[in-house]
Amino acid sequence: MRLDDYDPGDDIQDLGRGGGGFGGGGGGGMGGLLFGLLPMLLGRKMGCGTILLLGVVAFFLLGPGMNMLGSGGSTADPAADSRSGQAQGVACDTAAEKFACNVFGSTHQVWGQMISGYRKPTLYFFSQRADHTGCGAAQSAMGPFYCPADQGVYLDTDFFNELQNKFRAAGDAAQAYVVAHEVGHHIQTITGISDQVRNAQQRASQAQGNALQVRMELQADCYAGVWANRARNKDGQTVMEPGDMEEAMRAANAIGDDTLMRSAGQRPVPESFTHGTSEQRMTWLRRGLETGDPKQCDTFSASL
Repeated sequence: MRLDDYDPGDDIQDLGRGGGGFGGGGGGGMGGLLFGLLPMLLGRKMGCGTILLLGVVAFFLLGPGMNMLGSGGSTADPAADSRSGQAQGVACDTAAEKFACNVFGSTHQVWGQMISGYRKPTLYFFSQRADHTGCGAAQSAMGPFYCPADQGVYLDTDFFNELQNKFRAAGDAAQAYVVAHEVGHHIQTITGISDQVRNAQQRASQAQGNALQVRMELQADCYAGVWANRARNKDGQTVMEPGDMEEAMRAANAIGDDTLMRSAGQRPVPESFTHGTSEQRMTWLRRGLETGDPKQCDTFSASL
């Protein structure tokens, strides 16, 4: 991909090993408990094979202020609290982090042009675990995730190795898709879509709630494609190079619910899907890539 270098600022921080610092209030401990229970709730084995799926499922369980759990809101500042007890690292100081930083910076340019008053999320790097995020404790095995409570994207770049080695989805475009997907959840938060979905889920059955969750994930996939279509470097060139679309598609295919459940030796049960099938994920990512139009990402009105 043809990405410019991005100068790390206040919106990118490295929490180091065991970083974070959600200092209390708002139910941070319950967040950590739910992260631990997610594998059992989903009927999946805990491990790197769950990665992206587990992190994003938390989006729905731990919405802003954890309203769905009946907990109060929070204005957590993980980086500020972490300075009191955990040494921070240097953001964007490895090749993997630098690439993620460049993708992250590019997403701001794209979405800032389309959304009036756009507010950036914060990218938090961590290693192995993030003890206290705005959504509770997290482990690397949960994969990249977005936390609405602190509007942070959390990423252990070791996931990129898993993406290549375990999921056979190598390439920088596959990695960019992961980052852009999480930023897509931020777009849903600041535009109010996530609040609408959570309110609907509170009145829905489990199967209906899962179906709404699938539509949220597919929309984030489509938003990732919109970014890739619109992103340009300083020379005005598209960031996408020959073969990049195929790399992103392989990643979307690898993390479909049906594919992951078959890989775990389970029979796919559509009612339990929370992210969509491989075909659905590729379809919506492709729609964003080909149109570059976020209006084409209305997964809630479309027939899946």
